[in-house]
Amino acid sequence: MNFANLLDNYEEAVAMILFVIGFSNLLLQPNLIKKIIGMNIMDTAIYLFLALKGYIEGHKAPIVTDGVQSVDAYINPIPSGLVLTGIVVSVSVSALMLSLTIRLYRRYHTLNLDEISTQIKKEGM
Repeated sequence: MNFANLLDNYEEAVAMILFVIGFSNLLLQPNLIKKIIGMNIMDTAIYLFLALKGYIEGHKAPIVTDGVQSVDAYINPIPSGLVLTGIVVSVSVSALMLSLTIRLYRRYHTLNLDEISTQIKKEGM
């Protein structure tokens, strides 16, 4: 196995490891708060990956200074814009998930998803 590529791209490997950690947390944890934390870890991994793909070493932010207008002098601004937009959406989704979790806790007095689904089934009978 060739580890030279892995060492050259260790940042991307870290982003993928973070994504897997968040995804496994989302799948395996019965606690709703831990699921929300897993979702946030996944979001962070995606933002890290996008930021890494948009960065070019030796290039500057796309702000024209000193009259330099060559495209080769600047990084691509689209991944940065996507990351900023994603962060705003992620904060909104996290706030909504946390508020719904509070409502579920007030009604069922637990954060365990298995116990909540059992109580819902009992209410339906």
